[in-house]
Order: sequence, then structure tokens, then C-alpha cells
Amino acid sequence: MKQVAYLVMLAGLCLGQVACDNRKQGEASQQATTGKMPKMEFADQGVYDFGTITEGDTVEHNFAFTNTGEFPLIINNITASCGCTTPEWPREPIAPGQKSSIRVRFDSKGKVGAQNKTVTVFANTEPAMSDLQFRVMVNAKAGADSTKS
Repeated sequence: MKQVAYLVMLAGLCLGQVACDNRKQGEASQQATTGKMPKMEFADQGVYDFGTITEGDTVEHNFAFTNTGEFPLIINNITASCGCTTPEWPREPIAPGQKSSIRVRFDSKGKVGAQNKTVTVFANTEPAMSDLQFRVMVNAKAGADSTKS
């Protein structure tokens, strides 16, 4: 009976050791790939300024970027802070070193005054989210009610 208990205890210790080794291997593997993950390096830094436009105008800008990581970059989704902003992005993987861009279109219909908008990019990068920001001053149309915002 003691031999059975001893074998069970020995087997438990061995399994525990294997689990620790697997965890260490996983952590080491994660650390090795973290620096190699896809990375979006944008040509434009900070907030893009469209300047001043008139209500009803539509403006767009291409946010150019390069994948500076060592694995293909995949953009999963992009969300905009308001329905007036429409993003378009590449659906195919962007290879390491490859350049691409995200087109952001802003429709000023129904907007007047200073507008600050954010577009959030979700990708297989580290960190998984990146924000693109722009601002624009929208002047009211001549003869239009300027109390809208």
C-alpha cells in the first residue's frame, strides 16, 4: 500500500514538473515573438488637421503606414467615433516591410464648428489597437443656421 501511495506521489510530482516546463517554454516563446510581431508605423504622427471646410464638404486622408514587424500584419476591423467618418483599409495581409494605407473620409453634413474625431484600428499587432485622429473646422454654409454642432 505504501508503494502505491509513493508511486502516485512520484507521478504527481513528475506531472507538476512537466507543467512548469511547458509554462516556461510558452513564456520564452512569447518573449521571443513579441519583438517580431507585426507593427504599424505611421508616416503621420499626431493629429491630422484637415484645416477649414464648409458644412456639407467631404474630405479624406490616407494614413500611410509600414509593417515594421517580422510577421504579416492583418487589420481585423476599424471603428470610427461617429457615423460621419468612414474608414477603408486593406483586407489582405501586409507583408513585413510592405507599405499600405488607411483611407479616412469625413462628411461634414450636419456638422458645424471644431470637429475632433478618432478612428481605432484593430490588428494582430502589439498593442492590438491603434488610434488615428484628425480635426477639422467646419464653417456653416452661407445663410445656414449656425446653432448645429
